[in-house]
Amino acid sequence: MTPSAADVSIQAAPFDVAEELAALTRHLQGRAGAIVTFTGLCRDEGGRLTGLELEHYPGMAEAEIGRVVETARARWPLQGVRVIHRHGLVVSGDGIVLVVTASAHRIAAFEAASFLMDYLKTQAPFWKREHLADGTVGGWVEATQADDAAAARWA
Repeated sequence: MTPSAADVSIQAAPFDVAEELAALTRHLQGRAGAIVTFTGLCRDEGGRLTGLELEHYPGMAEAEIGRVVETARARWPLQGVRVIHRHGLVVSGDGIVLVVTASAHRIAAFEAASFLMDYLKTQAPFWKREHLADGTVGGWVEATQADDAAAARWA
């Protein structure tokens, strides 16, 4: 099944996890036995950061994430998927990314959510720059070796 525009959103505005979960649950009308949610938050790194600035290529980022959602749908029996990724300045404590997967059974929902997050952390066309507590802007953030190792398990 090709992902719809409703499956993937890239937005500057904060998202409401409860609202997104309720909307997907209503849409599923009892077809799913498991829904997994993952919310990635902007950390303050012990007070060092005030936020992250996230940049992306509009259009391209949605298409690439949609392609990976389609891969997840082909790999696991999913009844629903929702991916939201923020762009712009995200302050510490706010959500950056939301991944929701729904399936008849928990294992498929958990694995698909992990697969999607591993892609988002390592390959999605986003660039993150740190905003520091001293008012300066830091460097660009790269995926870690742990992120790359987690993504490699899906190859």
